[in-house]
Amino acid sequence: VQLQASGGGLVQAGGSLRLSCAASGGTFNNYRMGWFRQSPGKEREFVAFINWSGGGTFYAGSVKGRFTISRDNAKNTVYLQMNSLKPEDTAVYYCAAAYLGRNYEDWGQGTQVTVSS
Repeated sequence: VQLQASGGGLVQAGGSLRLSCAASGGTFNNYRMGWFRQSPGKEREFVAFINWSGGGTFYAGSVKGRFTISRDNAKNTVYLQMNSLKPEDTAVYYCAAAYLGRNYEDWGQGTQVTVSS
């Protein structure tokens, strides 16, 4: 499946952004979808995932309570609503797809999120 992430930008601390990731070329509801991020000089880290139906989600501790992952299977799109943003949330955010329980194999191109203090 091909993934196209969008919605990044520059925001002040305490602000909000919503990232979107549009999928094409596959049966979207066969995929578990995840968001990851990578800051300069750091390894890529897990942010959140959502199961095929949207009924199951899981978050990294650093974002729990501030970020919400959701999906619209009719639109083949997964979202990441980010509230109460902090400068440490600054990173390139990637969406990823895992087919039927496999590991994440398909990745989007990334979208930059910059949070100013």
